[in-house]
Amino acid sequence: MSILSGLFRSRDKPTNSTNGSTYRFLFGGSNSGKAVNERSAMQMTAVYPCVRILSESIAGLPVHVYQYTDSVSKEKAIKHPLYHLIHDEPNPEMTSFVFRETLMTHLLLYGNAYAQIIRNGKGEVIALYPLMANRMSVDRDDKGHGTRKQY
Repeated sequence: MSILSGLFRSRDKPTNSTNGSTYRFLFGGSNSGKAVNERSAMQMTAVYPCVRILSESIAGLPVHVYQYTDSVSKEKAIKHPLYHLIHDEPNPEMTSFVFRETLMTHLLLYGNAYAQIIRNGKGEVIALYPLMANRMSVDRDDKGHGTRKQY
């Protein structure tokens, strides 16, 4: 047996393995035998800076609220009630940058991002708070509309 045939024998005829399959992706298996999750991934030297750079870059992009003036054109809606929340301060504890950075981090690590909408007695939106995406479940009601629950 040559050295090359000995090296590639295990890859040539895998036995009962889900390596590289959708099952491994969905259920979080790894070749090392260690479970990989968002917490352990963030401790990896390569993952943390990538998530940080992407999140900060997206959060640093300008964000504006627009409204249509007629059927064709649109303009910045600086006086719109949501402008201040989205552009400046979504809640008293966060800047717009930190809020959007947090949502982008959740999107990268958990695959989705959620925010709680706080309304006043008139039904107006007064604050947005990020929710932990790994603590949310999305279901459908009997009409097919999506519903979200925090657990």
